[in-house]
Amino acid sequence: MSFYHWQGTQLHLQVYIQPRASRSTIVGEYNGRLKIAVCAPPVDGAANAEVIRVLAKQFGVSKQRVTLLSGETHRNKHLCIDRPQQLLAGIAPAL
Repeated sequence: MSFYHWQGTQLHLQVYIQPRASRSTIVGEYNGRLKIAVCAPPVDGAANAEVIRVLAKQFGVSKQRVTLLSGETHRNKHLCIDRPQQLLAGIAPAL
């Protein structure tokens, strides 16, 4: 199963978060999810905010266009990016 799917112009991502990393970066695919390492700790939503910042920058959108749909307190998360302007390698554009 792929870590992403399109729903109209919205890109849905299944991600795995590694908090307290040395730097924030998209690592690659891991167990059917997109692995993202973030330098923020998983306290008071800091890691979630950092994930949103990393994805917004990578996909060329504002942070308001990245939505956390589920997994607020878990490492496995479901996020949605509205009309991404750039895509990662391996993600096919919407039809």
